[in-house]
Amino acid sequence: MEERQKILIVEDDARLAGLIRDYLVREGYAVFLEERGDRAQDCITRERPDLVILDLMLPGKDGLSVCRDVRTDFEGPILILTAREDDMDQVAGLELGADDYVKKPVEPRVLLARIRALFRRMEKPGSGRHTADTSPEGHDIRFGSLRIDTASRSVFLEGSRVDLTTNEFDLLLLLARNEGTVLSRDTIYSALRGIGYDGIDRSVDMYISRLRKKLGDDTSHPARIKTVWGSGYLFVRDAW
Repeated sequence: MEERQKILIVEDDARLAGLIRDYLVREGYAVFLEERGDRAQDCITRERPDLVILDLMLPGKDGLSVCRDVRTDFEGPILILTAREDDMDQVAGLELGADDYVKKPVEPRVLLARIRALFRRMEKPGSGRHTADTSPEGHDIRFGSLRIDTASRSVFLEGSRVDLTTNEFDLLLLLARNEGTVLSRDTIYSALRGIGYDGIDRSVDMYISRLRKKLGDDTSHPARIKTVWGSGYLFVRDAW
């Protein structure tokens, strides 16, 4: 029997957490609940979930702090639940390593679609043409001092490992597999989120900025991941 994917819900609203749990269990997932933010990290370490659904307003420790702290050793997707209408919580969460967010009140079918999209990205990262140098096994993509190991989802620059979140890795792989081609924000957003771009969300720009910093690109005058104004972003093969 195939092992069920494990989801941890960190939510202090017992009724909401129970409804989400029951819905996801019916969809074939193994679901665990934790109601306190100050116990979330220990719960993640103990249960080793494949994905975490994280509320932001939690007793003991807020969700943003939980997200920041667990990212030191948890590499799975983190999906944030937020009740705020403005985008400050979403931006802060994405900056701290979250992979997606869903606004309350939660529509179960929307939540399920986002969860499935995150799992698909973990299984099949990136897409598009592949013109970089690859190892005989086909797992490595190399551009000078940059090496992307698609099997282990690891990135190395000048021999040192670069710690990337799920979104950052998927974005880098997407850009690298389309090197020399300008990718629009719409194309990137659809590839990362599994849904069409709404014309408002600025998460792609945020991921690009974070990726540049981690890869040593000049954020003021980037040479490795260039902005093509009015068109999108360009991965430059010869800049590594």
